[in-house]
Amino acid sequence: MSLSLAKLQQLKCQAGASTPRRATPPATPGAAASPDLDQLRSLLRVRARPQATPASGDRQLPGEQIAPGLYLVEERLHDEPLPQAFDGRFDRGEPIDPADLLFFDTETTGLAGGTGTRAFMVGAADWHHGQLRIRQLTIASTSAEAAMLDVLAGWVGPRTVLCSYNGKCYDAPLLATRYRLARRAHPFAGLRHVDLLYPTRRRYRGVYENCRLATIERQVLKVVREDDLPGSEAPAAWLGYLRGGGAGLLRRVLAHNRQDVISLSRLLRHLSAAGAEQAAAGLPGEAMLPAPVA
Repeated sequence: MSLSLAKLQQLKCQAGASTPRRATPPATPGAAASPDLDQLRSLLRVRARPQATPASGDRQLPGEQIAPGLYLVEERLHDEPLPQAFDGRFDRGEPIDPADLLFFDTETTGLAGGTGTRAFMVGAADWHHGQLRIRQLTIASTSAEAAMLDVLAGWVGPRTVLCSYNGKCYDAPLLATRYRLARRAHPFAGLRHVDLLYPTRRRYRGVYENCRLATIERQVLKVVREDDLPGSEAPAAWLGYLRGGGAGLLRRVLAHNRQDVISLSRLLRHLSAAGAEQAAAGLPGEAMLPAPVA
């Protein structure tokens, strides 16, 4: 509701606007607001504009800048020999050619999903010439999102088998939304998607306190993360960087994302081998595995 002219004049008087102006020294940058200005803001219920965060000297992101604001980190790890095909019965599917697998995981600005949530980092892993190839994309500005989506689409082919952990319900739908908003075709559409969360739950529900990836890493894969930044803190790390903060926390997000895609490759090996052993023993696929012996 608009204020009356009389009310505005009263507010100006209270703020000292009606008194003759006196020469004042130039305002010092960053100086606190005067009491009169604070009082006027309080009466008008207007908040002061926040001060810009000073840029940190530690702004360098790892990897190569392959487009304005888009960084790529790539590495190759020596891995165990690969079978000709992974037994797909653990996921109630056909055998999987290792050359077709693409493990992926996103780091996003929130967990709610929807059009307001975007992926600021995408990690992917595949087997390339017998090695595990890890590629990670990070955007340092919102304008670089379209370039990231284009690069990710180039990693996907018609034979690609996607592999994630809860990606069917979260990562894939979120990326589909971002491709749609960017007016681009979604490269994941129509591809087989192996979500390791569901076979993991079938085998280990009730064995451990939960089936979060961090729990399965620790209990099944014997992976212990050190100095890991929780995924829930990733959005603040990226937003802090955009506002001029340092890149230290984002480097920890990269390390977290890197371990996620490595663990996906190891978990698929484990579930496929365990499912094949159960099938060879004549056990039903839904049978729960005993807890590994430490």
